[in-house]
Amino acid sequence: MGAYLSPPVVIHGEHDVTTGRILEEVRGRHAQAPWVSRIDGIAESTGIVSRGWMLPLETAVAPGSGSGLRTPGAGQARAALLRGGFTDDEVNRVIAELEAIPAPQTVQERTAPAWAAVQAYGERAARGALDSAGLTAADIDCLITSHSTTPALPGLDLSLLNRLPLRNDVLLLPATQWACIAGTRSLALAADLVAADPDRAVLVVISEALSTTYQPGDDTLESLIVRLLFADTAVAVVVTGRPRTESVLRLDAVWHHTLPGTTDLHRLETRADGTHFVMDRRGPRAVQETVTAMWEWLRLRHQDDRHPWHPDLLLAHPGGTRVLEYMEQTMPDEWPAGLLDYSRDSYTTGNRGGAAVLDILRRAYDAGQKSGSRTVLYAAAPGLTATAVEGEWL
Repeated sequence: MGAYLSPPVVIHGEHDVTTGRILEEVRGRHAQAPWVSRIDGIAESTGIVSRGWMLPLETAVAPGSGSGLRTPGAGQARAALLRGGFTDDEVNRVIAELEAIPAPQTVQERTAPAWAAVQAYGERAARGALDSAGLTAADIDCLITSHSTTPALPGLDLSLLNRLPLRNDVLLLPATQWACIAGTRSLALAADLVAADPDRAVLVVISEALSTTYQPGDDTLESLIVRLLFADTAVAVVVTGRPRTESVLRLDAVWHHTLPGTTDLHRLETRADGTHFVMDRRGPRAVQETVTAMWEWLRLRHQDDRHPWHPDLLLAHPGGTRVLEYMEQTMPDEWPAGLLDYSRDSYTTGNRGGAAVLDILRRAYDAGQKSGSRTVLYAAAPGLTATAVEGEWL
């Protein structure tokens, strides 16, 4: 294959949101929830003490601009009450009470500021990646983008074309619905593009405001876990078909795997008050199936090697600690310990979705890697689908 990566650039959410603040907000809002007595233990089990958001927690929990009478409206409510036999004084009191109830934010109120932040963070990451690669916007032939939690049309690709600005003949490939596999699958697509034309330069930009899934009104146990997990991050990297002075990693092979009949396990739902992330407890088991399939791909790929093969780094975003533990339990016994250290380190500050793998890669790069170190990048996403990329450090 032969695709070459420059050092990725990572822009973390600038607003530090501690787990303690989230638990305080949840206790105040859902004091009667049957699971509220367990939230300290649940929070501790995530291993996440703090996470960075593009917008402050106060923005996510603020009431909307309307009142409890946003629908059907005071006029219709008044008419209905009068038809029901209430007096004018009674109707006035009821209307006043209803108008005093703050309404939740609408989809527009939740999404608009997050979308503005996603664009700004994406631009910062893109400019950083161009500098890291020693290139300018004029050198880019293709742009791949993803931003699953802030749906918009036009999307991040056209926003960046105008902001950077890119050439008007650049190939734009928005991949909004890739979600958690945006990092690995973007690299896989970029590798295919430069294999077809080694003179191409591909810019990958993933900007995710996962905090938009923080829905203060939700009172399920699953919604508590969603509140605790997610972080906001923008990442970018340049992929070229020929090695450059700035290149740090070569990609050699790509693997994809999808499990039919699993679309209900993890999904985004758009409701009146914004985007909700819904997950099923069967999810980790399905992700584990993709891990098993990846082990088999690696075994077959290297079964004829002259010497026993193992990765020196495993940069994995499986979505949670349970699957990381499963990966450690099921990888071959002769593989060295500590392959997932950078993945665990990244997860301690939140689940970054599609930006995770490039964040993990940046952590490995910052720590310094020996030339020839064999590396596998893996991610799984709602669908349920997975992509892995194998390569070596230069």
